Amino acid sequence: MCGEVDEDGPSQLEDQLYLRFLSHARSLLAKHGRSKTESTEELFAYMDKLFADALSRTARDGEEAQEDKRYQRLAAQPLVFARLAGFLAAHLSLQEDPLRKVMEALMLGYAEAEEIEPDHGHDHDHEHGHSHDHGHDHHH
Repeated sequence: MCGEVDEDGPSQLEDQLYLRFLSHARSLLAKHGRSKTESTEELFAYMDKLFADALSRTARDGEEAQEDKRYQRLAAQPLVFARLAGFLAAHLSLQEDPLRKVMEALMLGYAEAEEIEPDHGHDHDHEHGHSHDHGHDHHH
């Protein structure tokens, strides 16, 4: 099965990957906490809060797991969220092209994780050349 962890516990790479995730998650959550919402539009504010809530839960679940199970839990989380996204998208009108929207959001999140600089206790007021539009436009 994909994402399996050796019986000897997590490898050094797995530890590094988990710590990278945790650092990025904390950085993103800190930015969210400072801005409270990136949008004044109710739907987008709701979406940003739901994202932050889910990210906070995934980080907390990892921290609460035994050290040798943290990476394994991290590897399982995207599968759960992908399943949830598919379940939710299956209930939308095909005219809204739900699969395309889910795939675009998936790719945005993937790219966003590559661009995040960990928050080292100081504020970065400069832009890193990426967007936080989550598949929607905040500038209506």
